[in-house]
Amino acid sequence: MENKEFFAALTDLVREKGISEEAFIETLQNALASAYKKQYDGGADVTVSLDAEKGTIEFKATRYVVEEVVDKDKEVSLEDAQALNPNYQVGDTIERIFIPKDFGRIAAQTARQVILQKLHEAERDNTLSAFSDKEGELMEGVIRKIDERNVYVELGEKKIEGVMPPQDRVASERYNIGDRIKVFVKRVKSSGKSSQIVVSRSAPGLVKKLFEEQVPEIAQGLVEIKEIAREAGHRTKMAIVSNDSHVDAVGACVGNRGARVNAVVEELGGEKIDIIVWNEDPLAFIYKALSPATVISVTAKGERSAIAIVPDDKLSLAIGRDGQNARLAARLTGWKIDVKSASSPEAAELLAQMESEEAEEE
Repeated sequence: MENKEFFAALTDLVREKGISEEAFIETLQNALASAYKKQYDGGADVTVSLDAEKGTIEFKATRYVVEEVVDKDKEVSLEDAQALNPNYQVGDTIERIFIPKDFGRIAAQTARQVILQKLHEAERDNTLSAFSDKEGELMEGVIRKIDERNVYVELGEKKIEGVMPPQDRVASERYNIGDRIKVFVKRVKSSGKSSQIVVSRSAPGLVKKLFEEQVPEIAQGLVEIKEIAREAGHRTKMAIVSNDSHVDAVGACVGNRGARVNAVVEELGGEKIDIIVWNEDPLAFIYKALSPATVISVTAKGERSAIAIVPDDKLSLAIGRDGQNARLAARLTGWKIDVKSASSPEAAELLAQMESEEAEEE
């Protein structure tokens, strides 16, 4: 079946839209074979071969030589097969090239569907490719759809859809269709039908990017965010360090009268943010990480494990509601932290030991 005009149009289309001709032809071959089987209620085992150079479409039916025919569309008896060629044996296959009757309309319709499908996939993949450099970035979008599981956010000028799954939402936030929100682009995944952009409001990266947006010193590299531990909607602890002795890292992040940190807090719906100066000494870092609680001492008690002693009246503050403050401090520092009040037996013993060691040194 020759159709050179069809193949010429196909070549122009794949070149213009950036579609892989090989992938397109493979999809069209499978679609035509499937369409044939649907039209003829199953029919023979049919494969379709498209030759772009020759401009031909070839249908090939395969039948199997058997002792007893059960399915006449797919099988042929040994007797009938040997009438065609005496060498045929049971188990052999007989292939026949043919042109289906009245198949032109179905073929044209199928080709149209495949073309539309491939155009859609190409446009989606091209758009996703353009978004590949947005992974790990902050973007503003509009909520366009909400279902039982996901929130769908329209992003960028090309209005591509980002998906925000349950684990990337903040429980205390309410999402409504038409709302403009800032999201962190968590992952850009392009792989056929499963292509998607995953966005987040709960990722620690959102806090990092919001501070980069508010604090020029971070964007310039003068202040560096070293670590972030976050329980979205409740509290974030962020460790920072100044790379310039003339720049106060905490002051830069807080801003004049708290303007910079307050802008981030407002965007996060009132989430508390502790800004802590990072220290390469892990015990000194733990000391600061338990902020806003006052800490008397921090002592290592094993591999990446420490005891922090706090005044009795600061114990609940150091631990936090449901253990949140101590838990975030542990995640921020990467150490297991056991918080003890100064009057506890273990703390009293440690403090006495420290006093004794100091006396000996004197």
